[in-house]
Parts: sequence; structure tokens; C-alpha cells
Amino acid sequence: MTILEISQVSKTFAGDNGGTVALQATDLRVAENDFITILGPSGCGKSTLLRMVAGLDTPSSGTIVLDGRPITGP
Repeated sequence: MTILEISQVSKTFAGDNGGTVALQATDLRVAENDFITILGPSGCGKSTLLRMVAGLDTPSSGTIVLDGRPITGP
């Protein structure tokens, strides 16, 4: 059973040079009892992804569903 589904999630932060793309077309499915890690260099979008899963930030596009409910806020 999938407990977390991230589908085509992108996040762009506005800026002077057209913005900064933090995530682009990201997909992830986590099943019950799965153990995952999110690894990558500084600035690759790890914290941005977790903030969106927690509902503290919203994706520019795509959907995040936790336990069958879309994430819309904390």
C-alpha cells in the first residue's frame, strides 16, 4: 500500500534571472514499512521536497498525496 505519492512535483523560486528551479518533475512512491533516505549535494532540493511533504511549502506544479489525501497545508 502506497502511503506517500509524489507525482511530477516541481518547485521554482522567483528571482532576478527567471527564478531558481529547486525540483523538476520529481516522482516518488513510498509504501508502508519502507525505509528511505534522500541524499544529494547542497542545494539540490532535499529540504524543499520535505517542506512540501510537510505542507510548509507548495509545489509550483504536481501533486503530493499522503495516506490518500492531497497535502494542502501543515
